[in-house]
Amino acid sequence: MSSSAVGAIDCFHCVSVDGSNPACDDPFHNNYTSELLHSPCLGGRKGRNGLFPATACIKLAGVYDDSGKRLTVRTCALDSGTLTTDTEIIRSSHCGGFYLDDKYVSYLIAM
Repeated sequence: MSSSAVGAIDCFHCVSVDGSNPACDDPFHNNYTSELLHSPCLGGRKGRNGLFPATACIKLAGVYDDSGKRLTVRTCALDSGTLTTDTEIIRSSHCGGFYLDDKYVSYLIAM
């Protein structure tokens, strides 16, 4: 019987709201954050069930419009193989806004 290994990148995985998790916030120093490292980092694919090896690490940096509190999310993602860049979060940086728990967050996503 043979087995095959699938490689994936390692990414930091954390959330910080207004400094609640200083290890996740900027400035980011990975020498103090080994417990935040997911190895391998797996993510979902559009239109598919399950988790797949990630191809990019991403950081969402946002601000709650009503309070000015900062939101930082670090995680991994992968390309789902669609033809357009507007639906593929890892192909380009994104900025805009979304609602989280009925509060509007302005954000920037960077790789």
